[in-house]
Amino acid sequence: MPPQRGVPDNDGELPSLHSFVELMALQRLEDILIAHPDTSETEKIERFRSLATPYNPGQGTRSFGGHVYAQSAYAASKTVGQGLVIHDMTGTFILGGRLDTPYVYTVRHIRDGFMYSTRAVDARQAGKICFSCICSFKRDEKQRLFQHQPTSAQTRYDSILSAKRPEDQPPSPSVDAEWWIEAVRQGNVSEPEFPGLDVRKTDMKDYNRTEDVKQHPEKYRQLTQYRLKGSPDDDPAASLAQIREREANGEYDNLYACAHMYSSDKNSLLLIPRALGITHWAEMASLTLTVIVHQHGEALRMVDWESIGDSDVGSVSELPMKWFVQEGWTPRAAENRALHESHLWSPDGTLLATSLQDSMLRLRKLKVANL
Repeated sequence: MPPQRGVPDNDGELPSLHSFVELMALQRLEDILIAHPDTSETEKIERFRSLATPYNPGQGTRSFGGHVYAQSAYAASKTVGQGLVIHDMTGTFILGGRLDTPYVYTVRHIRDGFMYSTRAVDARQAGKICFSCICSFKRDEKQRLFQHQPTSAQTRYDSILSAKRPEDQPPSPSVDAEWWIEAVRQGNVSEPEFPGLDVRKTDMKDYNRTEDVKQHPEKYRQLTQYRLKGSPDDDPAASLAQIREREANGEYDNLYACAHMYSSDKNSLLLIPRALGITHWAEMASLTLTVIVHQHGEALRMVDWESIGDSDVGSVSELPMKWFVQEGWTPRAAENRALHESHLWSPDGTLLATSLQDSMLRLRKLKVANL
C-alpha cells in the first residue's frame, strides 16, 4: 500500500472486521528521517496505522493485548525483504490498549542482515507508547541435520482430542472465568465473536480434576484448538490457484506467524487462577510476552489444501483451514506475579512455537499508587 500523505495519526472511526488479514490491515504513513550528525548517517523510521477495531474481551474498555502484539509483528514484517520470517519476538505491555483510537506503529531498523534482521517497534495511541517490542526475522536455512522436541500434545492427549471434533467444541469464551461464563449462560451478557481466528476450548475437566493435578498446579493443562478465519490474501479477487501459489512461495508466512502469536494470548493468563484454585483476584495484566517460532514453511501454514483435493470450493472466503493446538500451563506464581507458558502444535504434531508470558496477579489492591 503506498504512503498516504497528510493522514493524521489518530482520527476516524475504525471498522470491526472478522477475517484475520482484514484485522491486521495497515495503512502506511510517511516515514520519519532522523539525521545523526556524529555518524553523518540518516535513520529511516517506517510508520503504519491500524485500520480495524481490536477485540474487546468481556465488554470492557480495553482491547485484547494479542492484537497489538501480533500487529506490531505484522508492521515489522512490512519492512523486511522477501524470505525473512518472524522467528522471535519479546514485547512489553506498557498501557492498556484503547478501543476508540487507532494504533500507530513506528518501526526502527536495528539490523539488516542476509540471514537475520531485527526491528524495534513502538505502538502508540494518542501519541503515547502503549506497547514496545523487539522482533527478529530469519530465513529458512532448510537444515534438518538434527531435531529434538517433546512428545506432541496430539499424542499425549489423544483420547481427549479425538473424542470430539474441534468444530464441535465450544468457542473459547471472551473471558475464561466462571463469573463470565455464568453471566453468559443466564443471558446477562452477550458473548462477542472473536475476530480473526476460530478458537475452541477443549474440555479438560476430567484431566484437571485428578488429585495429582490439584496437588501440583504446574501439571494443570488447557488445550485450545484454533484455525484462521477468511482468506490469507488481502486481494478479494485472488483466485484459489493464485492463493495456493502465493502460499507455496511463502508470501503469507509472516501473516500466519502473527496469527499463531495472536492466538497464543487468548485467555492465556486466566488459566493461572484456574490452576491455582483462585476464584477472585484484584488485578491481572500482561507484563511481557515472548513467542519463539521454531519452525517455518509448511508447519506454520494454515490452509488445509489436502481436504480440498479436486473438490470445488464455494468461495475463497470458505477455504478450509487446518486446526492447530495450543497447550498451556503455569510453572510459577509468587510475589504478585505469575507465569504462563504454552506450546503451539501443528496438526502433524510438530512443535511450532513456544510462548512465555510474565504477568501481574494481585489478590488484593495495593494501598499505595500503582507504578
